[in-house]
Amino acid sequence: MADAFLVEGKAKPRGRFPHAKVVGDLIFVSGTSSRRPDNSFEGVEVDEMGVTKLDIKAQTRAVLDNIRDILAAAGASLEDLVQITTYLVNMNDFGGYNEVYAEYFDESGPTRTTVAVHQLPHPHLLIEIQAVACLATVSTRR
Repeated sequence: MADAFLVEGKAKPRGRFPHAKVVGDLIFVSGTSSRRPDNSFEGVEVDEMGVTKLDIKAQTRAVLDNIRDILAAAGASLEDLVQITTYLVNMNDFGGYNEVYAEYFDESGPTRTTVAVHQLPHPHLLIEIQAVACLATVSTRR
């Protein structure tokens, strides 16, 4: 049996899909961005002239925090992640992304793939991450 769910207090998906789905011991987290519940984005500043400044570090931190909250709703944590796939609009952001990623994980963390994509669902998005966690690691940790 698979249990799909949305997390209250998180931005609702912009399509008909869940934040995550639990299948057996696995938690599959849908692609997650820095979007807030009010549909604004972390790591985006627009000045009075309409000039936009996008911050990969702030967006990466917000994405990982959003994933942390989604996992918590399933009884898991970032420590339970086994695989991450990251989508970057610009590989020039790889350094900033990597720097923040290292605040959350080391070489004992999840496996990881990072790919460049042409665009994401909103022009202010620099990054999106999908992830897989394993609940079995929760029981072995406790």
